Amino acid sequence: MNGRDGSGERAGSGVFDRRRRHFEDFAVGDTVLSPGRTVDIGDISAFAGLTGDHYPLHVNEEYGRSTRFGGRIAHAPLTFALAVGEIALTGFLGDAVIAFLECQGLRALAPVRPGDTVRVRAEVAAAEPGGRPTHGTVRLDYTVLNQKDEEVMTFRMVLLARRRPER
Repeated sequence: MNGRDGSGERAGSGVFDRRRRHFEDFAVGDTVLSPGRTVDIGDISAFAGLTGDHYPLHVNEEYGRSTRFGGRIAHAPLTFALAVGEIALTGFLGDAVIAFLECQGLRALAPVRPGDTVRVRAEVAAAEPGGRPTHGTVRLDYTVLNQKDEEVMTFRMVLLARRRPER
């Protein structure tokens, strides 16, 4: 149940899937690709309101035009949050995750602009059983791509996953 098709990549359905999954269901190299989501001004404004991050680069078009970006761009934490949500919506993780442990090496590589469509590829980089028989650690490499297939963000998620019960 590694979710692979002939290409080694599983396309996400876009509908949250809480199917039963366990640590043992994740093999190094398993990959999923989300269907994508277009980021709009409303997303950026809502994120600014939710977080209190009203930095002018994100909320002021005139200010944004005076920068190297030539206009408003999405907050990097918004891009991160969308990436996490996109993979959750694919159902790839099912209900296996017990806890988020860490985000490693987050790099914002290019701006996400209003009107950009982002999709996310996540690949299992490591699956470590750990010291307890009840859970293991899954490390997923996330790559966020825009509509031009340019990498706009990368990071590694470290998640605690439920192990299959012994019978």
